[in-house]
Amino acid sequence: MASTTTATTPSGDTGLPTRSPLIGWLAVASVMLGLFSIVTTEILPIGLLTSIGSSFTISDGMAGLMMTMPGLLAAVSAPLLTVATARFDRRLMLCVFMALLAMANFLAAAASNYWLILVSRIMVGITIGGFWSIGAGLAERLVPAESVGRATAVIFSAVPLGSVLGVPAGTFIGDLAGWRVTFVVMGALTIGVLIMLLLAMPAPPPAGGTRLSVLRAMFRGVNTRFALLLTFLVVLAHFGTYTYVTPFLEQVTHTSSQQITLFLLIYGVAGIAGNFLGGAMVTRRPRAVFGLAAGLIAVVTLLLPILGRSAIGAVALLIVWGVAYGAVPVSSQTWFAKATPHAPEAASVLFTASFQATFSLGALTGGVVVDHSSPSMVMTLGGIIAACMVLAAWAHFARGLTWPDGGQDRDAEPNAGGDDAESPSRGEITSAARQSL
Repeated sequence: MASTTTATTPSGDTGLPTRSPLIGWLAVASVMLGLFSIVTTEILPIGLLTSIGSSFTISDGMAGLMMTMPGLLAAVSAPLLTVATARFDRRLMLCVFMALLAMANFLAAAASNYWLILVSRIMVGITIGGFWSIGAGLAERLVPAESVGRATAVIFSAVPLGSVLGVPAGTFIGDLAGWRVTFVVMGALTIGVLIMLLLAMPAPPPAGGTRLSVLRAMFRGVNTRFALLLTFLVVLAHFGTYTYVTPFLEQVTHTSSQQITLFLLIYGVAGIAGNFLGGAMVTRRPRAVFGLAAGLIAVVTLLLPILGRSAIGAVALLIVWGVAYGAVPVSSQTWFAKATPHAPEAASVLFTASFQATFSLGALTGGVVVDHSSPSMVMTLGGIIAACMVLAAWAHFARGLTWPDGGQDRDAEPNAGGDDAESPSRGEITSAARQSL
């Protein structure tokens, strides 16, 4: 992600009015808080599932629709919304999506039946697809080139922070005052983020003319196809296993509910560290960081059925897992951005759609496996899938592929041929964007 700055804009030209660095970082913080609100709202039902289900007298399986619906809708809405709003300034769209998220939270809080809850989750899915696609690629347009890596890490810190702070805090409020109050608090927080966006965010014009023709042109590039493959494999491996880590800890490690809460909190803190470590290194070595993260996830999930039988072994592996997965979102976004440096917003669209679709597919696949076998089998299969991702990343390296802007990883082999023959040139992408305007 950070590496696209020099390729997408001339030196010193971000396409935005000149602003002080402080204002730029406030804008970065507002995007991060927006994503934090989205992530927390998306996964909040994990801690409130039983309470909400009992309120409407529905089964756990039916209540689980609150988790699967947003991801699937986000995957569909990401390209559709970004293309449909291509002519609108991005601050306006970010604010619209924040307002929609606030309405979704307030609707959930006031819902008189479960179907209204599902309507609110549809609104959450639309927000995820739209806000992520625009916000995830804004770092390079808000801060100086040398700060883009750090800004990207700050934005993506919303993912582990939502797990570490948002969900436990929401669950605590729900236990204290009821699940409806939790959604009211989230709605109020979202309104606060909306105000911050209005005050701190400049009005960046659409970047690269995100049209269907631009997205189609991107698929011609071998680097883009690798980005899709790697993201699919590592996200499938992670969410197919992590979604069912609680049953594993209960049935295999034999830990109490209080210990599980502590273990997952430790995992989340490790995820924050991994996010910033990955953000600091991924600009220079995107292949190495992405491959290492997947390799560590493979090792952890393959070893959990063996070493995870003891509490100490489980905690140690969860720490490694947290650090590894913390680097995954920023690595995936960076790979998409480097694959299509001349269409940064379109790169964010593909990242969001592929990530969210695979998130839902991973949770669903893991559920099928755990219902027909055991949590240990889920971990083993997830480890195998993550290992396949490492092999795919190595294949990209072994082919000596460069990025479309001519850049290489510092540890990549020279490739006299330059870009892969299948990769779309800058002219092809910009031409497609120009023709669509």
